[in-house]
Amino acid sequence: MDGTLIDSTQAVERAWQRWSNELGIRNPFGKQGHGRPAEDLVREVVPPERAAVAVIRLRQLEESDTNGVIALPGVQHLLRSLPAENWAIVTSCTRDLAFARLAAAGLPAPTHMITFDDVEAGKPSADPFLLGASRLGVDPARCLVVEDTVAGLISGRAAGCTTLAVTGTQPLHELRAHADHVTSSLEDLVLVGRANELEVVLGA
Repeated sequence: MDGTLIDSTQAVERAWQRWSNELGIRNPFGKQGHGRPAEDLVREVVPPERAAVAVIRLRQLEESDTNGVIALPGVQHLLRSLPAENWAIVTSCTRDLAFARLAAAGLPAPTHMITFDDVEAGKPSADPFLLGASRLGVDPARCLVVEDTVAGLISGRAAGCTTLAVTGTQPLHELRAHADHVTSSLEDLVLVGRANELEVVLGA
C-alpha cells in the first residue's frame, strides 16, 4: 500500500523520528525498514520489557499524522478500473493505520484487506500474500503482487505469486533481484478483461 498506492514517506519519517527522540534512541527506520511490520522493527531495538508500550506509542504517532499522504500517479484510475472482487490490499500496516492513510489519500477501502493484525508472521514471510489469495479465492500462482520493497517482493514470491516491483522506495538493483517485472509507475498498467480473468498489461 505505502509506496505502491500512496506516498506516505513524510508522515512515516516524522512519526519514526519523533518516536525515536522520545525514547532517546537512534531512529531504526532506514531503507531496510520499508515494507516490514513496524512492530518487528521496534522489538529489534527496544528491550522486551519496554517493547509493548513502545509499539503502542508508535502506533499513536503514526495514526495521528497523515499530513501529506497522497495517492500516487495512476492509482485512482487503476482502482476504479478493478472489479472489487479482483484485488486486495496486503500491507504491513495495522488495520487502523491502513484505513487512516487510505482516507487521507482519498482512496476507497477495498473489499479485501490483509494487515499486520491478520497474520502471525508479516513480510517477508509468505503468510500475508497467502492469506490475500485465500480471501480472493484464487490460486496464488494466478495473483500479481505489486510491491515497492524487497521485503514485500520476497513475501510475494514465497507465496508463489508473480511479482511486479514499483521503483522509488528502494534501489532498482535490489528490487530487480526479487521481481518478475519492474515499472516506475502504476500509470504504465493497462487492464484487459479476458474470459473470467483480468490480464495486466505493462507498458501498453
